[in-house]
Order: sequence, then C-alpha cells, then structure tokens
Amino acid sequence: METVAPPAISARELTRRNTLSEPAMVRWLLTGVALLFLGLFLFLPLLAVFGQALEKGFSAYLAAIKEPDSLAAIRLTLLVAAISVPLNLIFGVAAGWAVTKFRFPGKNLLVTLIDLPFSVSPVVSGLIYVLVFGLQGWLGPWLYNHNIKIIFAVPGIILATIFVTFPFVARELIALMQAQGSDEEEAAMVLGANGFQIFWRVTFPNIRWGIIYGVILCNARAMGEFGAVSVVSGHIRGLTNTIPLHVEILYNEYNFAAAFAVASLLALLALVTLAVKSIVEWKMRSPRPAGRSAQCASS
Repeated sequence: METVAPPAISARELTRRNTLSEPAMVRWLLTGVALLFLGLFLFLPLLAVFGQALEKGFSAYLAAIKEPDSLAAIRLTLLVAAISVPLNLIFGVAAGWAVTKFRFPGKNLLVTLIDLPFSVSPVVSGLIYVLVFGLQGWLGPWLYNHNIKIIFAVPGIILATIFVTFPFVARELIALMQAQGSDEEEAAMVLGANGFQIFWRVTFPNIRWGIIYGVILCNARAMGEFGAVSVVSGHIRGLTNTIPLHVEILYNEYNFAAAFAVASLLALLALVTLAVKSIVEWKMRSPRPAGRSAQCASS
C-alpha cells in the first residue's frame, strides 16, 4: 500500500494558519497596541506639525515657504541631496559587487567600515571633519593659503552628508546580492557574455528595486540630516543652512508658525518616502521568472 505524502505548505500559508490559530482577543489586543503606538508616535506628531504650520492661514504658510532664507535652505538641501545621493549610489553598487562577487584581503574590514556611520554619532562625524579641514585642523592652514573653504561652506556640508548616508545603498545591495547568489552570472559567463553584459543584463535587473529602495532611504536621510551638518555648516543664514537647520533657527526665534511651515516640507518628504518605499517593497516581493536574465545576457 503506497503512502501519499502530504502536500507541501508554503511559509506564507503556514504563517497565516498560525496567526488564525491565535485567540481572537490576543489578535485584537496586539492590533490595538500597534495602532495606539502608531497614533501616538506617528499620526499625532504629523497632525501637530501641519496644524501648527496652518495655524495662521494658508497665506502665512506660503509666505513662510517663499521667504528668501527658506528658499535658500530648500535650494541648498536639494543641491546636497543631488550630489551626495548619486555618489553614494556609485559607491553602493561598487561595494555590493566587490563584496558579493569577489574574494580579496580586507573584505571583512570593508564591510565593517561600511557600517561605521551607523555606530558613530553624526555630531562626532561632523567634528572629525572640522578637525581635519578646519582652520586649526590638519589640512586647515594649507586650505586657507590656497583659498579653499570646506568647513562652514557647502563642500563641508556635502562631505558630512555623504559620510552619514553612504551605508544605505551599499548595505541594501550587499544583503540582496548575497541572497541571490551568483548562479545566473556564472551561467551568463558560460554562454559567452562579457563583464558589461553580465552586469547590465543579469545583475542590474535583479537588483534594480534594491537600488531604488536604498536610494529612497539615502535621499530621505540626506535631506533630513541635522547633527553632522550642524557642526560643519556654521549656521550662516541664506548660505549654509539646510532645511533642518533653518527650522531650528526659526524655532529658537519663537517664529513657530514659520518653523512648522518649513518643517512640514520634511514631513511631506517622509510621507512620500514611506509611500514609495512600500511600493518598492511590494515590487521586490513579486516573483520573477528564474533563468530569464541569463538567457537575455547571451542574446
């Protein structure tokens, strides 16, 4: 008499069955606690920000946004993000490719250094740049003699932003490429594809959503960074103040309506980031036909 094996159960189906097996009271209690935390720490602060921003009317809100110092802060924030995010993208792709596809001395050290900004306070990282490029720093006298300004200028803000944001793309791609393995790249190589074809037609389609995901997080952090930028900027109104620094100045001057109006721009950025992040996560979870990339690379 033959024994029929039971049908395989997917991990998602197993999780669903385990969830449904919990008592209804436990499910409702956990859901309520999660909603309570979301309400207290997410929705309530957002309502407070937009409520304070629009307290004096929409015309006052627009006037605060159109004020020259606010526009200068917005332009500088966009400029810093436009420079730091592409550079971090190039570094992230190169680091992910090197760590996951090659063996070389110092590989573990490279991975550790990539995580360094996560363990160092942003204020400390900004102070390091001051000690290196400041007037009393190691390179300060040489920079001063050659009329090159880094600290208390835009280059210092860009350097500090790059430092605190460079792990985002790299860490996302390293984890993704390690999970995918290198079977498809090896198959494409056997079929005669060169290095560029392997990357563009095999590796890139597999990691494109991971790249977008890392860029979204990197851009959000670049626009919202405060600690490191605060140390190296000098707080020069209209010149070296990004949006977070400008919000601090307005708040310290008791100009609460203008401060919350400018802060609402960062809140809107956070909401857009969450929406795009959710879409990218859904795309990354979508099934992809196996073996298709290697076939495309050989064509």
